[in-house]
This record gives sequence, C-alpha cells and structure tokens, in this order.
Amino acid sequence: MKHVILVGACYLDTILTVPHYPEEDSKLRATALQLRRGGNCPNSLEVLAQLLTTPPSPTPPLRLHLVSTLPDASSPATRNILSSFDCGSSSNGDGSGGDGKSGGIGAIDFSRCLYRAGHDAPASSYIIRSSGGRGSRTIVNYNDLPEMTVGEFEGVVEGFVREGEVGGEGKGEGCWWHFEGRIPETTLQCIRHLRWILPGSTISVEVEKPGREGLVELAAEADVVFYSRSWAESRGHTSPEHCLRAEAASSKASLMLCTWGEQGAGALSLPGGEYMHHAATRSGESISVVDTIGAGDTFVAGMLYALHADAWSWGEKLAFAVGLATRKVQREGFAGLVHVP
Repeated sequence: MKHVILVGACYLDTILTVPHYPEEDSKLRATALQLRRGGNCPNSLEVLAQLLTTPPSPTPPLRLHLVSTLPDASSPATRNILSSFDCGSSSNGDGSGGDGKSGGIGAIDFSRCLYRAGHDAPASSYIIRSSGGRGSRTIVNYNDLPEMTVGEFEGVVEGFVREGEVGGEGKGEGCWWHFEGRIPETTLQCIRHLRWILPGSTISVEVEKPGREGLVELAAEADVVFYSRSWAESRGHTSPEHCLRAEAASSKASLMLCTWGEQGAGALSLPGGEYMHHAATRSGESISVVDTIGAGDTFVAGMLYALHADAWSWGEKLAFAVGLATRKVQREGFAGLVHVP
C-alpha cells in the first residue's frame, strides 16, 4: 500500500459573491453566500479521493492522510469539517475513523490530525469573489488555533514508523509527503526530519504566497515543487518556463511545476532540463469562469494522482492535471470534476 500524506491548514470558508470588488468604505450587496470547508491540502485531498474511487484507476492503491490542526475533537466545527469529505471516511467522535484509520481506497485517514482541546472555532477564510471580469477573489484569513510544532510532526512520523506504514524496507518507500508552504521555518525542519528518519520518502511543497520569507529555501529541499503564478510574477518571472528555469538554479528537485491561470501550466524535469507546457484551452477557445477558488489545489491533486500513474507519459500527466483544473473553474466547488482518460 502506498501512502499520500498532505500537511497543511484546514479552513471553513465564507464566500461572498459580489458583482464587482467593493471600494473602501463603501456598501455593496452580495449576490450569493456559501459556507464550505477549504484549505489547500483538504481541497486537494477531496479531489484525490474522487479520483481514486472512479474506476478504472491507472494508479496503484493509495491511502490518503491529512495532517492538520483542528479544533477540539468534540466541537461542532470539527464534526462539520470531517463530515464535509464525502469520500467514505468515518468518524467515531474522536476525530478519527472507527479504528483510528480510514476506510477503503479513496477514504481519508484523519487520525494524524492535531485536535486542539478547548478550541471550538476553526481556522476561517472570508472570501470576496467578484463575478465580473476574470472572476478574481480576495481572501482574508483568521486562525486562532495553535500551529503544528516540529515536535508534533516528529510524533506523526514516529506513528508511521511504529505502525509499519513506511514501505517494505522501513525507509519511507511508497510514502509521498506533500506540504503547503505556510510556515517555511517549521516546514523546513519537518522535511529535514523526514530525510533523516524516512529517506526513501518523496517530498513535494507548494510555493504560493508572494513575499513569504523562506519559500526559496523550502523549495530547495523538495523533490517536487509547485509554484503559483502570483509568486512567480512577484519574482519578476514572465512565464512558467522563465520561472522554472530561473528557480532551478537553487533547487535540488527532480520536477518543478508552475501554473499560469488561463495559460495552463509548465513542467521542468531535472537534471535533464526538459520543459513541457500544456495550455488550459485550445487556440481561440474560451471558457466560462464560474469559481476559481481551489483551482490550484485541483491542479496539485491532479499531478499527485498522475505522478503515480506509471503507464502515462509526461505529456499525459501534465495534460490531465491542467484539464482537471480547467474543469474546476467552470463549476462551483469540486463535484463532478473527475474524468479519467
């Protein structure tokens, strides 16, 4: 059994759809209100769970895990968060599956999450989504939950080792750890701990938020790096290829990827330096943008899935992830995304 473990924050999103972004100190009526579970890693896991439960799957059996800080296990917010994953996972009231594990393939194991006793409020995002123009969204986050510490992460890794879920040789073979690049100094120590304890693991990271200190150093330690367009442009890069070739000088990764909105995404394979690009649409084709929230998370899920499909070519892997993200922006949420070629 192979394992895919995603480490990142879990949010409850409040999404206000407005006809245009409001000016400061103005009043504007929203046209729609949505409440849904969010967060980069939880969103990616929701999509991965759908992919794995839609036959035929070109990947080997994968077990999914979430490592995230959540409110008290008995709080209504935590129950709502766990029940929002419609992927066969169960809960026995303590924040885990009935036996502390997930169910079948495609279900998600929440037993690695960190439940904060005495905290009832979840991390929250307030999103203003403009229905005009390119469908831009502005996000304001609030999070009063104590963040994961390096020591707590070491405990998560120790649990994998103790329970024998670390590959045939006990070195992490078959384990893929994916990190949201939220707190680079902590994440960097977590990655280095993995390199020491489970050197056979594959590690990927997201480099997303412009101006966040430590992301370059974080990318340098990963096997696979996902760059966002906003971060790339903040560094003066003008295209996915420009970003990837420039950043490759400071990275030890074997694969680097960069999304570029309606222009699709690029991938750079190292050390050979082979670059590949896949556009989101054909020349002259246009799509109706409905909901861009989670498009990048969908691309990450598509690539994590495709990278486990040995029978697919590099072009098929990239095309699959871009196509999945393109379908996502044309509909609300993540339902109805899955179409395996």
